[in-house]
Amino acid sequence: MPDHSDPVREIVRELESRDYIADPAIATSIFMAQALERPLLIEGRAGVGKTEIANVMAQLLDTSLIRLQCYEGLDVTTALYEWNYARQLLRIRLDEGSGLSTDEREQQIFSRDFLLERPLLAALTQPDKPPVLLIDEIDRADEEFEAFLLEVLSEFQVTIPEIGTIRAKHKPLVILTSNRTRDLSDALRRRCLYLWIDYPDLEKELRIVRRKVEGIDVKLARQVCQFVEEARESGLEKVPGISETLDWAKAMVILHYDHLDRESVERTLGTLVKDADDLDRFRDESIDRIIALVQD
Repeated sequence: MPDHSDPVREIVRELESRDYIADPAIATSIFMAQALERPLLIEGRAGVGKTEIANVMAQLLDTSLIRLQCYEGLDVTTALYEWNYARQLLRIRLDEGSGLSTDEREQQIFSRDFLLERPLLAALTQPDKPPVLLIDEIDRADEEFEAFLLEVLSEFQVTIPEIGTIRAKHKPLVILTSNRTRDLSDALRRRCLYLWIDYPDLEKELRIVRRKVEGIDVKLARQVCQFVEEARESGLEKVPGISETLDWAKAMVILHYDHLDRESVERTLGTLVKDADDLDRFRDESIDRIIALVQD
């Protein structure tokens, strides 16, 4: 994929060609994850583009994106595989009176034809090229599931008692994301390469807005990004991410605003601030102060 003379710079260019504005730290982490065939753990605040890295890499590699969305209570069956019990039962009924022994029947119904692949197993069994496996918000899963996941990522294989061990023909590019709602184990961290993504600086966020928001005025784009930068420092409970910045900028364009003032901010603030208490406090304490700053 990248030019070997400068692979990091090439990855930056290719990500940007897919409208993902990256920096050398992000591109280097992606390159090393591919070169070393190691999972990449990406941590950062909500809404900074962690998940989007997996989406864009699947596009660049022209491969499938397989996503495992983690949540409290996620178990092995949901993440790995389960048997198609309805189909197995139908097969048993069809085989009644066939003369097959019990062992033959069990061997038949506990075969790959009756296996429902869930994301982890699907990522190991892709026949043609390695997929991108996104394990999203791993911090929301239980510690027990994290321990199981560590086994899978260590060997890129799983054992199904009725079938045997299934090994990955092509190791997937594994990207894990975490919003740090809990601490991940040291064992998982050691297994992965690590990348921290923070909110972008003003100039980077401005590039993102101008790239992704069609028709936005240059002055308005800068004011929007300056306003969001100040808003993130104003003590909000739910701090706006890049996705909120983009939504807010698009709202401004749709409503034909070309600059920020009290009226335009008041009318569109719900696309940026997503918490009732934050809205009340922000209206009372921050709007006028920040507008004055961005209009200077």
